[in-house]
Amino acid sequence: MPPGPCGPTPPAAASGGSTLEPLGHPDLAALGRRLRREMDETLEAEQSAARAAARRRRTLRDLFLTLEDRADLAAVWALDGRCYRGRVQAVGVDHVALASADGTRVLALAHVVAVEVLP
Repeated sequence: MPPGPCGPTPPAAASGGSTLEPLGHPDLAALGRRLRREMDETLEAEQSAARAAARRRRTLRDLFLTLEDRADLAAVWALDGRCYRGRVQAVGVDHVALASADGTRVLALAHVVAVEVLP
């Protein structure tokens, strides 16, 4: 049997038989599926954790900016106990402007007690 480029040729290959293909092993297919599933589960868990962390860091101003972008109606309760309803027209560093049929009302963010997004 003549030596191959990396030394002697294995007996199975020399006699025309097949050598073990590393990617063709039946156990590797199952292992690959399991690793892919575990990687997908890990990725989903990490993305979920990142979304939860982003929600925790979100400020009241961020919420109003989102409402402004969507042009959603909102009900805003202030320290004086009143509820103001309208569309978020503008958001400043320390205030929000709500537009309603009665006109525009500007509220200081420090005076906002609660916000509800209306359908």
